[in-house]
Amino acid sequence: MTSHAAADHAVGAEWAAEVRRLAAERDAVILAHNYQLPEIQDVADHVGDSLALSRLAAASTASVIVFAGVYFMAETAKILAPDRAVLIPDPRAGCSLADSITAAQVRAWKAEHPGAAVVAYVNTSAEVKAESDVCCTSANAVQIVASLPAAQEVLFLPDQFLGAHVRRATGRGNMHVWLGECHVHAGISPSDLRRKVAAEPTAELFIHPECGCSTGALWQAGTGDLPASRTRVLSTGGMLDAARTTTAPAVLVATETGMLHQLRQANPAVRWEPVNPGAVCRYMKMTTPDVLLRCLREGVAEVRVAPEVADRARRAVQAMIAVGSPSAAAE
Repeated sequence: MTSHAAADHAVGAEWAAEVRRLAAERDAVILAHNYQLPEIQDVADHVGDSLALSRLAAASTASVIVFAGVYFMAETAKILAPDRAVLIPDPRAGCSLADSITAAQVRAWKAEHPGAAVVAYVNTSAEVKAESDVCCTSANAVQIVASLPAAQEVLFLPDQFLGAHVRRATGRGNMHVWLGECHVHAGISPSDLRRKVAAEPTAELFIHPECGCSTGALWQAGTGDLPASRTRVLSTGGMLDAARTTTAPAVLVATETGMLHQLRQANPAVRWEPVNPGAVCRYMKMTTPDVLLRCLREGVAEVRVAPEVADRARRAVQAMIAVGSPSAAAE
């Protein structure tokens, strides 16, 4: 180890020790999403997708929950753990997908389709969840929609690519899809995918259903333009499960690049490559080491959800959990 590398290691170790000391002092559990910076993931008590982390928050006995992610995720933790203080290190960490629909827009959409069931992806605000009948994750969206009466209209929000995937998988003709998108996942295009596959003809493909390339990838796999046996549309939790058992020499990953840290740790024998190296969410990267330290030192910023909103939103989340098994819930 060079002297420069040794110094970096010492600084990192000192910072991590201070984070753990402050967390113990506050009786805090630190939760980090799969898309966070590697050093944030490494110091957290738990790393995973947003819903799995929220469930861990609800089950935890810690007095304080520090959610290193984006704001809607911390809100979901507060909804499921209303008696606990939930802190988000940087409250400016938003989400382009969650911002693509408001509660007022959901109400107007429902008025146009009386009697329709509203299925909301967990990547939504507490207010939008409160206007919904049931939430879903990318892992169980097909199962949730398939569980609804066949004759009932479905309003699926807000992700158009996940919605297209669900509509294709269920064959449901009475499903309406909101035209929202995650700006990062939408930027992972079919051309990115084709270019990487051409350069890596033996690699497996792990594709998140929010990606702009996901619907096209499923179609291309069905027509033989992509290797069907090696093309998999997976949630982040599903990617991690598949990573542990794959024997492929290389895997191309179509999702936010922060996921690669967990995949490489799960199976270091595989070469993990992003389909688009520029697929980086600036909101997810707002929780820097300094910001996390400030959060633990000062107890900021606390997430609050109005009780009447939280109660209605909690029903939608619990309705999802009642349909799917806990292991299926992964965002």
